[in-house]
Amino acid sequence: MFKKYAAKAGLVAGTAALVAGGLAGTANAAEGARYVGSGYTTSGSAVWCVQHQVNSIAAKVGRAQIAEDGKWGPRTKDQVVWYQNWVGADADGIVGPTTGNYLLRYGDQYYGGQSGYCTGLIPSDSRLGGMYVSTHLD
Repeated sequence: MFKKYAAKAGLVAGTAALVAGGLAGTANAAEGARYVGSGYTTSGSAVWCVQHQVNSIAAKVGRAQIAEDGKWGPRTKDQVVWYQNWVGADADGIVGPTTGNYLLRYGDQYYGGQSGYCTGLIPSDSRLGGMYVSTHLD
């Protein structure tokens, strides 16, 4: 009888560890995503994600939005530069891990956050999981 309960307890503990491990791993899902911007990824889903996330934030503060067409151009770059200045990041117009962290953290959480559609497409790093930075949106 003891073996039966021990086996069940082991199965429950193992399942819990797998679930916890799977959830913990999502914070790093965007590590290795390619940079977005001039000289890097300039079309497709990653660009759309940047456009959507930055538009989400622009809408919250009453700033005009840009087209979400998945094509990198001067308006997308200008919007990214505005956002980088707004959060105090390097305003180079390139979405790397720092800008990506901010976009995923403060943009549309359905698409961003630690497990949204854009999480694997926008560059980020392990700081995203524990990131809390006071911004104008708080």
